[in-house]
Amino acid sequence: MTQINPLEQCVRDQLERYLADLGDSQPHDMLAMVVNCVERPVLQIALEQAHGNQSKAAEILGITRGTLRKKLLTHNIQP
Repeated sequence: MTQINPLEQCVRDQLERYLADLGDSQPHDMLAMVVNCVERPVLQIALEQAHGNQSKAAEILGITRGTLRKKLLTHNIQP
């Protein structure tokens, strides 16, 4: 039996709760919603771990510094 990652299980549980709360309403842009909700805290935590150093934060995230800058602007996060 494959063990589910705890973070993945948490996301699954919350999505099931979200869908249950919607009742008969159809979800809309669910993937974009999840990516947006997850990406913001990931960026914030990486910056905290890197003590505000964007180059180090980008390395932690596995992205370029330019991509990090774009994502910070998108999420209105001040470095």
